Amino acid sequence: MVKILVVDDEADLEILIKQKFRKQVRDEIFDFRFALNGRQALEVLEANPDIDIILSDINMPEMDGLTLLSKVKEKNSLLKTVIISAYGDMENIRTAMNLGAFDFITKPVDFRDLEITLEKTITHIEQIKSNLRAMRENNILKMYVDETVLNFMGNREIDTGLMENENVEATVAFVDLVAFTKISEHEEPNVVVGLLNEYFDLMVKEIIEEKGSIDKFIGDAIMAVFFGENHFERAIRASIAIRDKMNALPEFSSSTHFRPQVSVGINYGEMVSGNIGSRSLKRLDYTVIGDVVNVAARLQAAAIPGQVLILEKNAKSLEEQFEFKSIGEIKMKNKALPVEVVEVVSRKG
Repeated sequence: MVKILVVDDEADLEILIKQKFRKQVRDEIFDFRFALNGRQALEVLEANPDIDIILSDINMPEMDGLTLLSKVKEKNSLLKTVIISAYGDMENIRTAMNLGAFDFITKPVDFRDLEITLEKTITHIEQIKSNLRAMRENNILKMYVDETVLNFMGNREIDTGLMENENVEATVAFVDLVAFTKISEHEEPNVVVGLLNEYFDLMVKEIIEEKGSIDKFIGDAIMAVFFGENHFERAIRASIAIRDKMNALPEFSSSTHFRPQVSVGINYGEMVSGNIGSRSLKRLDYTVIGDVVNVAARLQAAAIPGQVLILEKNAKSLEEQFEFKSIGEIKMKNKALPVEVVEVVSRKG
């Protein structure tokens, strides 16, 4: 139902409008409110902030229509005003339009013209509301969808791009908040979720600082991907920063004795990037998959609290930037041979 405020000091206009639009009122298409001047109109607007359209005369006592128009513009820029006046000269029309009037109708009122103008105004308002809804939804979606997904899908047709993928050279890091589940045994769910989000926020800031992207949150762990120049080095820098920041945090409580620490596994190489999921169900996850990703996940699983693990063969290219400590061989699931692993101790310099 469209709510319309009619502002005019001629009481006869209220009677005419109620008569001419009685069917729309009866069918609950239009809901009219009335005021005799601009001051009363502001009171009505204060009590009914969901008014959609104002139909206002210009020449009225106490507060004229042009003054009302300027005050309405200050309070609600989305509220549309149509001026209805016998003063149809160009100067009044231009003044009204400059103050934000949507349209101008001259008296005596042609009610067919008024009806068409209302339809046009309503269509315009609905378009604005639709655009605002889309913007809000877009802002909400951006909280759930990483920018990498938008970049990947932006230049593709939706139907054909849903199942497209590409081979990329990148680094993936798994960062797990060690033993966080212990807190849930002693604290309320809202406390647990709030604390986890705080910890995640600290971690994500370091990943973003190194131009990494969050692939997904997995329980109390983060999967991050680093693309572009020096992606492996940037992933290690971010992981060290996360480890050091979490190590510096105090114990959460005396009852749990939980002290936030992370275990991290990092690996780089060629992986497949694209949409994984069900097209028919319309549930997709933009992610990276491949052996490189699996190895990073298993390195994280092998790491103890406070450790950042990488493959020894990958450490050789960064020996001038970081200090490493040999861990030795570890056996990985679905790997025939054990792999040599090192711990990233610190940055050099």
